[in-house]
Amino acid sequence: MEKEFKEGAEKVIRACGEIIRNADRSELGIVSKEGHANFVTRYDALVQKELQQGLQKLRPGAAFLGEEGDSSDYPDAEEVFIVDPIDGTTNFMVGLDHSCISVALARKREVVYAAIYNPFTDAYYEAEKGGGAYRNHEPIHVSGEPLERGVAYIGTAPYYEELTEVSFAKAREYLKRCIDIRRSGSAALDLCCVAEGRAVIFFEAKLQPWDYAAGSLIVKEAGGGVMDWNGRPLEIGTASSVVAYGSGVTGIWDQTDSGQTVWFAKVGETT
Repeated sequence: MEKEFKEGAEKVIRACGEIIRNADRSELGIVSKEGHANFVTRYDALVQKELQQGLQKLRPGAAFLGEEGDSSDYPDAEEVFIVDPIDGTTNFMVGLDHSCISVALARKREVVYAAIYNPFTDAYYEAEKGGGAYRNHEPIHVSGEPLERGVAYIGTAPYYEELTEVSFAKAREYLKRCIDIRRSGSAALDLCCVAEGRAVIFFEAKLQPWDYAAGSLIVKEAGGGVMDWNGRPLEIGTASSVVAYGSGVTGIWDQTDSGQTVWFAKVGETT
C-alpha cells in the first residue's frame, strides 16, 4: 500500500475523529433504526459523508460500503471501502467515551488495509496485509496467554433478540474458563484489544461487515486468528458470527446440558 495513501487516510480519519470528539451532545439528532436498541445520530451520517469524500479522493476507483448508506449490499467493484463512521453509537449517545471510526479497504473481497481510530484516547490502529499491525505507528502483537489466564471480550448482538440466549449462554461458559469477561459496546475496539494482547479472545453472534472488516485484519496481522463460530474464514461483505483469538488459545469448548460438544475443535482447524 502506497505511503501517500496511508498518510492521507490517517489525515482524513483523524479529522473525522475531531468531529466526534467535539460533538454537541445536546443536538445528537438520535433516530431509531431496525432492530432492538439500534440507533443512529446525525454525527454518524456527517462523519460517514466526510469519510466517503476524503477516502474516495485518495482511491477514486474504489466503491463505498458504509453502515449509514442506503444499501447494505456489497458493491460490484474490485476495491471497496467498508466503513463504520461511529462504532459504538450507544456509547457515544450516553457520553461513554469508547467509540471509534473503522475503515477497511477490500480488494476482491479480501481486506488489504485497515484503520481503527478512537478519538477519545487518540489510539490509531492500522494494518496492511503482510505488513504487521500497529498502534500509533508502534508494532502490536496478540497475547500468548492461554484462555484460563486471560480476559474474554464479548458482544451481545443486541440488535438481534433471537440471539440473546445463545450469546449469554456462551458468555456464561467462558466466564468459567477465563479470568473474567468484558462487554465494551464496540466490536471494532474489542478486536483491537485482542490485537494488542489485552484480551485473549473476542466473540459475537452476529456482526455486519463494517463492524469486523478492519478489526479482523488488524488481529491477523498482530499474529492472531479470526473465524466464524463454525471455524470457517469470514466472508467479507456478509453478516457473520465472529471469533478472534490470541496465539495462546489452543482449544475452545462449548458446554451444553447434554454434555461437552465442540464449538470449534482447535484454533486453526475447521469443524
